[in-house]
Amino acid sequence: MPTTQPRLAGDRVKSSVLSQRILIRDLTLSCSIGVSEEERARRQRLRINIELTVDYPPPARDNINEVLDYGRLAKAVRNHCLTTTFRLLETLADELSDVCFGFVPVSETKVRIEKLDRYADIGGIGVEVARRRSGD
Repeated sequence: MPTTQPRLAGDRVKSSVLSQRILIRDLTLSCSIGVSEEERARRQRLRINIELTVDYPPPARDNINEVLDYGRLAKAVRNHCLTTTFRLLETLADELSDVCFGFVPVSETKVRIEKLDRYADIGGIGVEVARRRSGD
């Protein structure tokens, strides 16, 4: 029976990167959003989830300059939500995709936004929008 030798630290398996994803999970903010004046009069809690596909090689030197800075990304998303008034979740999702495309290596975005307190018997109600950067 063949024996399997354990891999040594630093040994790498030969493989190819299929894709790399960056996630922002469960960012919860109170924002000015809604179709009616009544809705926009009070801030509403939103839960935001973002999944990005990025096009760059894996970091070779374990250096932040080789990858997208998650902190800068999260700050840009927060700032956009907190400084703008929206009527529709769909509009906010599209605009957050644009914010993410402002980071050059991002090739695809998936943005999910839920209103958390809109209906007493529903944990969250919302929209998910997926976009791909055009070749233009």
